[in-house]
Amino acid sequence: MARRPRRPARPARRSAPSTSAPAAAPSSERDKIIAALLALLAEKSIERIGMAEIATEADVSLAQLRGAFSSPLAILAAYLKDIDRAVLAEDFSDLAEEPARERLFDVLMRRIEKLAPHRAAIRSLMRSARRNAPLGLALNGLAVRSQKWMLTVAGINASGPRGSLRAQGLALLFSSVLRTWVRDDDPGLARTMAALDRALARGQRLAGFLDDLCFIPSRLCRLRSRRRGRYDDSEESAAA
Repeated sequence: MARRPRRPARPARRSAPSTSAPAAAPSSERDKIIAALLALLAEKSIERIGMAEIATEADVSLAQLRGAFSSPLAILAAYLKDIDRAVLAEDFSDLAEEPARERLFDVLMRRIEKLAPHRAAIRSLMRSARRNAPLGLALNGLAVRSQKWMLTVAGINASGPRGSLRAQGLALLFSSVLRTWVRDDDPGLARTMAALDRALARGQRLAGFLDDLCFIPSRLCRLRSRRRGRYDDSEESAAA
């Protein structure tokens, strides 16, 4: 059966602006350290950031920093864990009856929303990972761990060897989408959504990743319409 032509992508619902939304004020020593590294990453590459500089930026002693984290990579792992938890805390009950690929689309867009306040830091990390193979491998390991949770919350099996393959595929897929996102200055993230849509289409053809998922374009359009509606509702509430 011939597939229906796609409708133009609609902007995603967003809880915060996708450009430079301010991050919440750190509430603990741990949060201050994470915020300090992200602030430094927005200005320079991770290779040029030392632990002493992180301690100074966070206004903590080296002893306090060592008690909390052993390295910049450990701080990044904590940051990504916080992003995981923020996404997992979202309410996805309205997607329960949607096809798995649509659920995954929504989960990954919400993850991008959570990353938005630190777009400059993410851009810096991606640059470093392209020229620093060991760092790239380490970041990939963290990404695979996070994507197992994203698959799980989307209702897709992430256990066993097949689940690990799916998570690795999704980590690579999401990284490719982030390369578009860091340059997407559209408030509606139209380019990012289109990139994610295309990436999921490619991923669906990868054995062991999304090969058992079905996709109905018209239903994705309806899902995006609901996301747009929720975004519009939030804007109206804010303006009231």
